[in-house]
Amino acid sequence: MYYLGIDTSNYTTSVAVINDSGEVFQRKKLLPVKRGELGLRQSDAVFHHTAQLHSLYGDLIKEISPDKIKAVGVSVKPRPVEGSYMPCFTVGHNTARIISDTLNVPLYEFSHQEGHIAAAIYSAGAEALFNERFIAFHVSGGTTEAVLAEPEGNGFKLKIIAETLDLNAGQAIDRVGVMLGLDFPCGKELEKLALKNTTELKIKKPTLKGENCCLSGIENICKKLFDNNSSKEYIAAYCLKYIENTLGEMTDKLIDKYGELPILYAGGVMSNSIIKKSFKSKYGAYFAEPEFSSDNAAGIAYLTFRKAENE
Repeated sequence: MYYLGIDTSNYTTSVAVINDSGEVFQRKKLLPVKRGELGLRQSDAVFHHTAQLHSLYGDLIKEISPDKIKAVGVSVKPRPVEGSYMPCFTVGHNTARIISDTLNVPLYEFSHQEGHIAAAIYSAGAEALFNERFIAFHVSGGTTEAVLAEPEGNGFKLKIIAETLDLNAGQAIDRVGVMLGLDFPCGKELEKLALKNTTELKIKKPTLKGENCCLSGIENICKKLFDNNSSKEYIAAYCLKYIENTLGEMTDKLIDKYGELPILYAGGVMSNSIIKKSFKSKYGAYFAEPEFSSDNAAGIAYLTFRKAENE
């Protein structure tokens, strides 16, 4: 049997199935963003998701028999809190409803954030986290938060315990990347530039207020470096190191406050090899593999599997 997951976030359309053996099959595609632009209006995101979702689902369904789909899961909002909403998720939600009604199978609703965390748990082989408290960072273009995760049913409940007070880490990376002439989203290309840097970095101290962070300053710092003709490689490395230091200080403060809990990092920014290597060494943290770090439906499919199998 198969369990279908759908996620229509900014900026990826994705569908995935997981089978009884725990194998995931996924199809995903970035939304098109014009060169030099920093994103899409929600109306454009809805349009592109609508144009892309049916073909991704059609391609995926060729590998399985639709009558073997036991349940459908979908992300319906960014975060599992009241008032969380983004129009792009309505595309996946409506499609999931149609598939659920057509196949006469249960429909389970989750948040995009829950899917990210579940994808990281699946990818890291850390299913034991469903049975204990842990700290999860969700760091992307749309979110920079740390949550306290606690077992609840077949998933977990999340409580925000730290967050950005201005710019998200992924936004900072994309703004610096576009300034350097990179294509949006800029994370992978910025990392490639940073890895080529050979100049010693002189990083300013991160700005934190309690456990919360402020990241808008990095854009201004990198703009000054750019205006002063610093190399693109140096600017890229500076940007990523500043974000690493910021997340590191947040982590240290949360460990001081909540104790030595397991730590998991999810979201597209956390696929960065530079930050990942540092935090794995320092915190023994859990990370998703790159294909499960950026926006994806795999976590939604995994949560659907767990919920359906235990009801």
